[in-house]
Amino acid sequence: MAQEKRTAIQPTREQDYPEWYQQVIKAADLAENSPVRGCMVIKPWGYSLWENMQSALDKMFKATGHTNAYFPLFIPVSYLEKEAEHVEGFAKECAVVTHSRLQLGAGGKLVPASPLDEPLIVRPTSETIIGEMYSRWVQSYRDLPILVNQWANVVRWEMRTRLFLRTAEFLWQEGHTAHATRAEAEEETQKMLRVYEEFAQDYMAMPVICGKKTEGEKFPGAVDTYCIEAMMQDRKALQAGTSHFLGQNFAKASGIKFLSESGSQEYAWTTSWGVSTRLIGGMVMTHSDDDGLVLPPRLAPAQVVILPVLHKEEERARVLEYCDALKAELSAQTYAGQQVRVEIDRRDLRGGEKVWSWVKKGVPVRAEVGPRDVAQEAVFAARRDDGSKKSVPRAEFAATIADTLKSIQDSLFARAKKYRDGNTVEISSKDDFYSFFTPQNAKKPEIHGGFAVAHYDGSREVEEALKNDLKVTVRCIPLEGGGKGKCIFTGKEGIKAVFAKSY
Repeated sequence: MAQEKRTAIQPTREQDYPEWYQQVIKAADLAENSPVRGCMVIKPWGYSLWENMQSALDKMFKATGHTNAYFPLFIPVSYLEKEAEHVEGFAKECAVVTHSRLQLGAGGKLVPASPLDEPLIVRPTSETIIGEMYSRWVQSYRDLPILVNQWANVVRWEMRTRLFLRTAEFLWQEGHTAHATRAEAEEETQKMLRVYEEFAQDYMAMPVICGKKTEGEKFPGAVDTYCIEAMMQDRKALQAGTSHFLGQNFAKASGIKFLSESGSQEYAWTTSWGVSTRLIGGMVMTHSDDDGLVLPPRLAPAQVVILPVLHKEEERARVLEYCDALKAELSAQTYAGQQVRVEIDRRDLRGGEKVWSWVKKGVPVRAEVGPRDVAQEAVFAARRDDGSKKSVPRAEFAATIADTLKSIQDSLFARAKKYRDGNTVEISSKDDFYSFFTPQNAKKPEIHGGFAVAHYDGSREVEEALKNDLKVTVRCIPLEGGGKGKCIFTGKEGIKAVFAKSY
């Protein structure tokens, strides 16, 4: 009988995927649940990932002409009431502030003291408060376009939470723009969708499908919502980013009007777009394995970790001096336009324990250095993506580190794309569709399905039936590779769509 492979993460992906995900986050020391229900504490390693994402995206936003600003955390409830569809979409998730000040009550307990004149909503999204400010800033067509982004936190009172994927409070960016014409706003919506696509694929090594949401899945109050959809290793979809064409809906609600070049009063055309710390959860589920986190080099807080192997005190100084010199050589190299990020782990731990701690943290390259390596001017190097290990001459290791990191980045993307493509199926009948999403093993109902590509008539009735019967939704109408055909559910004229179970 073959011996079962030992893994650092228990349970494995196959045994219990949701619990595996939680254990990967714990083992990598990314985040943990906070004392506040539904909220998380993002720990230094996890926050460094977010900082690297933020830095890359911020440069991409600024390269497309956007600037950063900041708007209030609190939104008067009357602002949300201005846009009926919007408030209906978020009402169940809103956290409401009704009082200010605390005072001592009976038994020494603190109780709210002063009711507010108007309740305040803790920001679930900022269209309404930003719309109010834009109505003050915009008077003439010369004031347009406004291209603004903010990095912020938001609160959506989720009932069922999961670290990074769905928490009551999370970090994100939200872009909000105003334009003089519909064409400009629609161009902006598409442009930012493609920025997200580029970031997901080039930085996260996560292949995505760009598409348009159906009427039932679009952002409350939007005319059109576009998205990037990725496949996780349990074959569920993750909506990784959205870009919304808001038309003039929010401009009319907020009074964003301007004097046009022809002298008439017109309402502006607006957009909004955003990604959040959910991306970290997506990256975990796209690349990680049963030994822990696997990080794409472009976002890894440390791209190389040097592990001194110290058995005797008299060897310490010589080995550490060698490690310091190696770090300097590696840090002098550049990968993807930045200096290579290197750490030396000087902790007094047993070698195996130290190695496994970095395996679980997902660092792309580990470099072990002991007295023998120093004597041979070598490094014992290991890649996290494929587990390969070998002794490499020190000069060669330093000179080729950028190529190694690029190789890892490319291999992660290729592996994820192969997995997604291998679990994407074109389906031409209702029976085959239902079979595709029906569990084959009742003990492991999550191990089935994937992305189904099929024609459907675009009706809400079909969408509701699929949600009720299979917990499957239309993820998007793909922008590439679409086309018309007969709906496999009703026989009517249909459009090609991507269906999946999702997070």
